[in-house]
Amino acid sequence: MKRILAFASAVAISAGLSGAVQAQDMGIVVKIGGIPWFNAMEAGIKKRAGELGVNAEMIGPVSADPALQVQAIEDLIAKGVDVIGVVPNDEAALEPVLKKARDAGIKVVAHEGPGLTNVDWDFELASATGFGEAHAKLFSDKTPGPGKYAVFVGSLTVPLHNAWADAAIAWLKENRPDLELIGERYGVAENVDDSRATALDLISANPDLRGFLAFGSQGPIGAGRAIEERRKTGEIAVLGPFSPGQGRKMVHSDVLTGGYMWNPAQAGEVFVTLGKMLADGQEIKAGDDIPGLGVVQPDAEGRDIITDNLLELNKETVDGLADQGL
Repeated sequence: MKRILAFASAVAISAGLSGAVQAQDMGIVVKIGGIPWFNAMEAGIKKRAGELGVNAEMIGPVSADPALQVQAIEDLIAKGVDVIGVVPNDEAALEPVLKKARDAGIKVVAHEGPGLTNVDWDFELASATGFGEAHAKLFSDKTPGPGKYAVFVGSLTVPLHNAWADAAIAWLKENRPDLELIGERYGVAENVDDSRATALDLISANPDLRGFLAFGSQGPIGAGRAIEERRKTGEIAVLGPFSPGQGRKMVHSDVLTGGYMWNPAQAGEVFVTLGKMLADGQEIKAGDDIPGLGVVQPDAEGRDIITDNLLELNKETVDGLADQGL
């Protein structure tokens, strides 16, 4: 029996794609367990695993600590799995253990890890530049006057969050020089309480604060709670990716201004699909129509698959997305 474990902060692995006879086991390790974003991803993993006839498990560390991801991958290597999937909290910290996995003949799939080298494939449902710039443009539209803004990321080592922040900050610097960045960025957006506390401090220290760009699904929620506490609704914008079910009330009360996301359940399904293809020895090539991704055009190095599957979060869309369990 093949055993596939997907290591998720973004990874779920796949089984029975094209007529495989044997059932396969998969494990998924996410950045952090117990939050709505990864709960939705787990639902996608289970759904696709059921369709493909495989056993899939999602593993969520108790905190967004790279060391916990490293340990989880070590455990999977020791178990002799066929595939490991990962959504990295810190790419540099994971490279040695992912190399160890590949040296052992294990296939590796990543999500939100376009800078990783020790992977067979990384897939993204939006480009880093496009995602960051989309938020910057929306923020600009919602804040017509001058002032200051702050940027939250999951941590200073989360690669994709910081790439989004880089793109957003660069766009605003060029197109909205009247908006001044406070500090550089704050690594609090995987934790509601930390995001709230940081937002409260920044509101107190900056009377001309115009908004928060919060990359990390808990950042908009925490900043939104701070806005509510300080009764700044309508005065300070809050934008970023968040789980619709978690943020829908804040959207309708104008605490959350909006943002963009992709469907984490869809990402979970893609993990299983790609993992199954690799386990079955299937080649992934330009022009393939892969469920959840569409027709793919891998990069020149043949390691990254980047598609455009953005969903806008606003009053018109949030209820429908939340009703889908997102």
